Amino acid sequence: MIRVRVFTAFVLLLSLCGCTVGPNYKRPAVSVPVDYRGLPPSASGQPTPPGPPAEDFAVMKWWAVFRDDVLQGLIKEALTNNYDVRVAATRIIEADAALGIARSNQFPSVNLAGSLQNLRSQPSSGNSSVGSLAVQTSWILDFWGQYRRATEAARANLLSTKYGQDVVRTTLISSVAQDYFQLRNYDSQLEYSKSMLEANKEILRINTIKFKGGDAAITDQLQAEILVQQAQAQIISLQQLIEQTENQISILLGRNPGPIARGIALTAQPHMPEVPAGLPSAILERRPDVRQAEEELVAANANVGVAKAAFFPQFSLTGAFGVESSSLQSFLGGPTTAAWAAAGQVAQPIFEGGRIRASYRLAWAQRDEAELLYKQTVQQAFGDVSNSLVGYQQSQQFRIKLQDQTATYAEAARLANVRFLGGYTSFLEVLVTQQQYFTSELSLAQAWNSELQTYVELYTALGGGWL
Repeated sequence: MIRVRVFTAFVLLLSLCGCTVGPNYKRPAVSVPVDYRGLPPSASGQPTPPGPPAEDFAVMKWWAVFRDDVLQGLIKEALTNNYDVRVAATRIIEADAALGIARSNQFPSVNLAGSLQNLRSQPSSGNSSVGSLAVQTSWILDFWGQYRRATEAARANLLSTKYGQDVVRTTLISSVAQDYFQLRNYDSQLEYSKSMLEANKEILRINTIKFKGGDAAITDQLQAEILVQQAQAQIISLQQLIEQTENQISILLGRNPGPIARGIALTAQPHMPEVPAGLPSAILERRPDVRQAEEELVAANANVGVAKAAFFPQFSLTGAFGVESSSLQSFLGGPTTAAWAAAGQVAQPIFEGGRIRASYRLAWAQRDEAELLYKQTVQQAFGDVSNSLVGYQQSQQFRIKLQDQTATYAEAARLANVRFLGGYTSFLEVLVTQQQYFTSELSLAQAWNSELQTYVELYTALGGGWL
């Protein structure tokens, strides 16, 4: 008993004296701008200061940003059924299991072993039975923190996987919203094209009557036919794009290709005219891809400690306690032979052909690479926000100008048609103004779509309150 107590005290002393080699993680310093480039100018000519936290666009939940009920239903379905989201959830389970495996190395392993042998001897052919039961334990002391660092790396990998799932969700919601707005854009263009087709058919009818009556040349009738054919070709192209976009959305929803429900028209989609972007420093905590890159750096940093611990000796302990009997009956109730053993071992690597040193250099190189990737991700995040701010602001201004232009073309086309019916101008003027108006209507629908696309991009760039 005295020996057991001395041995136990020695083990506890080794555990208390253990350390954790390798660098402790510290977030790298990154250059954070005071304001995002691309903020709309205020009345003083300076960038508009960010709004209070409660008004921060990025912390709004996606259902508060996208207020089309049909779009909200599509997003909810995608978050439930999309295969990329489900794969990301499975990867979290894998990372959690890997963490459990890494953490288990810090604890001793205990095994129970038993055997029963039946022996027959010659020439007497007598039988004898020998039974044994033993409890065995082994423990590699984590004196240098090798297994603690490995657990730290596994825990960081788990967090990285969770942030990776948020990246998948962010990308999915963004893709569904952008494809839905594109679909409504094609719907708007199709509506304009059908209206234009009916108007052109009426023009063709009038020109045909005038040509047959000798009041117009054959060229007027042919030019009117060209307008009808252009509108018909545009309708065919748009119908193709609509079905292909519906199929694309269906795949995002985890469905087979099929039709997609419609909600609010493209030009009536609610969205904020001005977006408070918040403080640039908040993006380090908000963007899931930035957090994922940082956790990958944490894991790589911990792996340096794992590699460094390989330079030092390993302390392993083994112990066993067992009983043995010559028969099953005596094993259960009679006299048995008991034995126990305890041992400690130290193993110091001397020559590994440079493997340990190369592994250590590799761990540091991977750690440095992860730090560079983290800084690059942060810088790219600032660039995404600035580009989205500029894009959203400029797309709004472009759409407003195009609205005015389209209204002008509409009035010009109306007056040209009146002048033609009154005999004051040739059909060429009607042809030119009708084509200009038709093209401007299609461009205006595309401008609305571009504005909403950059709206989604801005919310994605800021990290957003997606969940």
